[in-house]
Amino acid sequence: MNAPARPALHRNFHRLAWFALIMTASTILFGAFVRLSDAGLSCPDWPTCYGRVTWPQTQMEAARHVASEIRPLESHKAWREQVHRFLAGLLGVEVLTLALLAARRRRRGVLQVLAASVLVALAIPLYMRGEHVASSALAIAGEAILLLAALRWSNIDLSRAAVLTLAVVIFQALLGMWTVTWLLKPIVVMGHLLGAMLMFGLLVWSAWKATHLPITLAEAPRLRWWLRAGLLLLVLQIALGGWVSANYAALACGGGSAALDNFPRCVSQWWPRQNYVEGFTLWRGIGVDYEGGVLDGASRIAIQMAHRMTAVVVALYLLALSARMFRLPGMRGWSSALVVLVLLQVTLGILNVKLALPLAVAVMHNGGAVALLFVLVSLLARLRAPE
Repeated sequence: MNAPARPALHRNFHRLAWFALIMTASTILFGAFVRLSDAGLSCPDWPTCYGRVTWPQTQMEAARHVASEIRPLESHKAWREQVHRFLAGLLGVEVLTLALLAARRRRRGVLQVLAASVLVALAIPLYMRGEHVASSALAIAGEAILLLAALRWSNIDLSRAAVLTLAVVIFQALLGMWTVTWLLKPIVVMGHLLGAMLMFGLLVWSAWKATHLPITLAEAPRLRWWLRAGLLLLVLQIALGGWVSANYAALACGGGSAALDNFPRCVSQWWPRQNYVEGFTLWRGIGVDYEGGVLDGASRIAIQMAHRMTAVVVALYLLALSARMFRLPGMRGWSSALVVLVLLQVTLGILNVKLALPLAVAVMHNGGAVALLFVLVSLLARLRAPE
């Protein structure tokens, strides 16, 4: 007997995917704004802010909640953190919608997505009541349902991608919670950034696949290997950038051009003293307040120098990839875009150091990473060899 035909994708699935993609990019950039403006701990509780759905306006309002004993209210920062949570919550609803629409193509797919979502929803009030063990158990169970479903589905398609994206969103919520409760622990902050980039990449892939605009190229198989290597290098550099930010190492080589010779040298030296062991110790226990950083100068310099050296490797590789694409038919536009983005990203990185991390430039530097990721994943999703 023939297998039953799978339901067609919803006619607006591709539009919803592109909308979710734009929302993800916006949330990433606003999250960078929150982090770089030192507002990451401005709401000591989660998911509320001093017990409120929004945020308190005065110290008197904040004093009514136990969170005020942890941290006094800074209302000019609290709104940033809570608005970021609102954006993340709306994005979660959007991704859940995509997962439900795509899971219709799988046997009991919708049931599995709903079951996982209900478990995660029940975990939130348990966490707010202080029942952390029970809350974690429910959240982990929800994640397990989604991951097992995606692993059991044999081929890589939009159903699997949408369910994996929902699993990433749920894990992102957990990381957001741990960012607050573990006081900006660097491994969590970096993981939160990588999770956001992973979610963005999955949505880029899904949006292009649902739109169905392939680029047919005889050299596609070989070019895809180049793109995969470039993507791995880019992800490594994004992780290092997250580690720089989480450990407050962006200005480790000096606080501005007027203060020190801080680029291309570091603290006026080509190779200053560096401590890579301390700088890249990933786990330091729980209970330490990492706001402002806890590492000494040599450790922060090691992180900054690693980020700089890897940036050179990544930039040269992506420029070589761009030169390779420029010689291929129909790829000059993508090649030119890649060159412009690489040069812009390098320039923004240098300006961050020379101008002592201006907020606008630092946020744009995060945006540059998002744009580069978009180009590489877009090409991987669209390239195919002629049949």
